[in-house]
Amino acid sequence: MTCAHPRERLTTVVVIGAGQAGLACSYYLSRFGVDHVVLERGEVANSWRHERWDSLRLLTPNWQNGLPGQAYQGDDPDGFMDMRGVIDLITSYGRHHQAPVQVHTRVTGVAPAPGGYRVCTDRGNWRCVSIIVASGAFNLPSIPALAHELPASVAQFSSHDYRNPGQLPGGDVLVVGAAASGVQIADEIQRSGHPVTLAVGEHVRMPRTYRGRDIQYWLQATGLLDENWRQLEDLSRARRLPSPQLLGSPERREADLNRLQQQGVRLAGRLAGIHAGKLQFSGGLANVTRLADLKLGRLLDGIDSWIEVNTPQVAPVRRPASIQLDNLAGLGLPLGKGGIQTVIWATGYRPDYSWLELPIFDRRGMPQHEGGVSAMPGVYFMGLPFMRRRRSSFICGAGDDARDICHHLLAYIGRPVDWYWCRRSA
Repeated sequence: MTCAHPRERLTTVVVIGAGQAGLACSYYLSRFGVDHVVLERGEVANSWRHERWDSLRLLTPNWQNGLPGQAYQGDDPDGFMDMRGVIDLITSYGRHHQAPVQVHTRVTGVAPAPGGYRVCTDRGNWRCVSIIVASGAFNLPSIPALAHELPASVAQFSSHDYRNPGQLPGGDVLVVGAAASGVQIADEIQRSGHPVTLAVGEHVRMPRTYRGRDIQYWLQATGLLDENWRQLEDLSRARRLPSPQLLGSPERREADLNRLQQQGVRLAGRLAGIHAGKLQFSGGLANVTRLADLKLGRLLDGIDSWIEVNTPQVAPVRRPASIQLDNLAGLGLPLGKGGIQTVIWATGYRPDYSWLELPIFDRRGMPQHEGGVSAMPGVYFMGLPFMRRRRSSFICGAGDDARDICHHLLAYIGRPVDWYWCRRSA
């Protein structure tokens, strides 16, 4: 690795990324008296500022969006933050706790060096003992190779660069992917007046409210959000699961496929290919939706069992109806004029670790770690899906994960802290 800047500064820990995960780590490092710096390629909360669509709201209620040392203080605990609110939350958090953030500092390389690691940036270099990579798991859109086969006349967007329906040309729109992003974007575009088809693959059904409470209340009360990564038989699959079909709207609207069909959204199976100017879809949609219904039933069975033991005086059981496939697009749709004129790829994200020159990745380029602790001594990750807990990638999951990671880091650098004191400082 060659660094452009010969000047080198010293610190104990370099935190890469100034979103909620990186700032939560900075909070604990400061409390534990560890000198550190937080490097951010853009502004604080950069991805929330520049890489989300305009109308996006969090899927978690406001009461759930606390960070270490800062619980939600607003007057709308059951509402859902829009992007301005999220940016303000994270920015004010970093400012209040005086996080040592260097903005507009892009990391260009990380490699082992005597005594630890060298972190090269476009504004100088750092030598440190330990690194916390908190740059996030949602840096680059994961777009299928099939996108290259679409004709130039068809407009294409990813959920990363889509902002609002005003960007789109006229005509029919295909949204590919029915996780949280896909159903929200399909809902918005349909309401704007565009005919929308939604290509549905594996997805997680979840009602916005159940038995008089937001579903997140039950997930937290029953302990599901705190499930530990060591408890699962198939952790790899759990980390790949799509986000649940939820909307964070002020009206608490549902985002399931029945509701979208009622609005006029057509459903298709998984996008399988292109042939003779037509998009081709899998015929397995009925099986996919049936499996999602079964998983939803198991989730709600577990919640009902918990309610029966712990708090029986709540609203009666009223389950969401099974998915009915009443508004189908068929197995083929024409492209171009008279057919699909825009495709939006809501097919997920992948992290960008091209600058991290360390042998800690699997063959798919994903970091290998045990609860955020990598095989390289002193190198840690934060903010990954189900990193240590089911809620690791939520704002509300950053605090506990950061405390655990910093506790491990302290032991590594030879400054063990009594666990009871560590808990008390949360």
